[in-house]
Amino acid sequence: MSLSPARQHRLRIQAEQAAREGGSVRHASGYDLMLLQLAEDRRRLKGVQSTVKKAEIKVELLPKYSAWAEGVLAAGGAQQDDVLMYVMLWRIDAGDYAGALEIGRHALRHGWVMPLGNRNVQTVLAEEMADAAQGALLAAADFDADLLLQTLDLTTDLDMPDQSRARLHKAIGAVLSESNPASALNHLTHALQLDPRCGVKKKSSSWSADCAMTAANERAPRTGGTGWRKALPHQNSVHRPLIQEKVA
Repeated sequence: MSLSPARQHRLRIQAEQAAREGGSVRHASGYDLMLLQLAEDRRRLKGVQSTVKKAEIKVELLPKYSAWAEGVLAAGGAQQDDVLMYVMLWRIDAGDYAGALEIGRHALRHGWVMPLGNRNVQTVLAEEMADAAQGALLAAADFDADLLLQTLDLTTDLDMPDQSRARLHKAIGAVLSESNPASALNHLTHALQLDPRCGVKKKSSSWSADCAMTAANERAPRTGGTGWRKALPHQNSVHRPLIQEKVA
């Protein structure tokens, strides 16, 4: 169900007001209405078993929360907002990774917590973004490495299980394996240091040799009148993400 422009405007204004007021006054505003809407939508999702179908439903539901999210973020609201935390998760599932990171950045700045479960916000961001990237790679789809690097930057100094951080480094290494093998190797090595059982194939020596060949090619003198460097044999090879598929 899409909201009219007028309704979206009212929601944004209510969100800004609620974010600024905080406390008990806030719950007399539109926040309670948004919580009721969230509860209704969560009940709908609980009735669906298919992960793919749930993601499709979240794509359908998220526009209802856009105006509220925009209002809270615009007001810089520091009060815990469970609605936004669910929107953050749903945006990841729906493929709106930049939108999820926008909320995640705000949540970390103000010390928000996840409404359910034992994971903190930084762990959720690291794990869910890493899983989204790995899922894209398994589906032979592209994933923007900058989104993962933003996630790493947001969470670098924050506490989380080593296994979770390793998961993020592993995903970054996999995404960068073709475009930047040297950086990919660094991230995969870091993942192994954090969690030796993270599932990365230990091919550091072969990758190091390949990176050395790449560097040598960059330093190679130009030949002939065309101005092109002579290609080394390794340039025709395809770098594969160094990951192991999970065993069900």
